[in-house]
Parts: sequence; structure tokens; C-alpha cells
Amino acid sequence: MIAKIFIRIFCKPNVNTYMFLRKHRTKNAYTRVSKLGTSHEYYRYKTVAVLRCDNCDKEFNRDLKHMDAKRLSNNYFHVCSECDPKRFAQRKGVEQKKIWDMPASTDLPVGRY
Repeated sequence: MIAKIFIRIFCKPNVNTYMFLRKHRTKNAYTRVSKLGTSHEYYRYKTVAVLRCDNCDKEFNRDLKHMDAKRLSNNYFHVCSECDPKRFAQRKGVEQKKIWDMPASTDLPVGRY
């Protein structure tokens, strides 16, 4: 109850955006033919991470086999396959450089550059 009130008061939808949303498992069925010619069905499970793109805000899936486990936090940027990750990285670098080059005695707020 208190947590719900706290979230409603302090959680702003345009400020608190989480890029790692959830993990889920999918079950894939495959069929193989044995030496004697009978077909057998077997299953494989795949774990998929659902992420939100930092560039276009679309949800996308990425297989956990292709990701490092430490990158599943919100401290890293995630870019979908439709966006250009190199262009996104260059833009973020320019934003950080503007912040780093700002003098310490400036009167501008931290979020504005």
C-alpha cells in the first residue's frame, strides 16, 4: 500500500524509464529422424530479454546467449536492430562532452547544457 502511494507520487513516466523490462523463456519444438526412420519430437528452451530501445523507445527481444549478463541492467544503453548503434553512440558522446567541458562555476542546472 505504501509502496503504491510512493510510486504514484515520485515515479514520473517521462523521467523514470527502464530499458531492461523482463526476461521470458520460449519453448521451441523440433523433429528429428532416427536411424530406423521414426521421427521424434524434442524441445529446446530459449531465454529472451525484452528491452526498450534508448533511441526510438520501441520494445525488442534479444537472446540472452548473445548478451553479457552484466549488460542486463539499466546502466547500459540498449539499441534495437532498426536503429544505427554507432550513430547513437556518437550522439551520446557529444552530449557527455558538452557536460564535461562545462565549467564548474556555471549557473546552469545540471540537466541543461
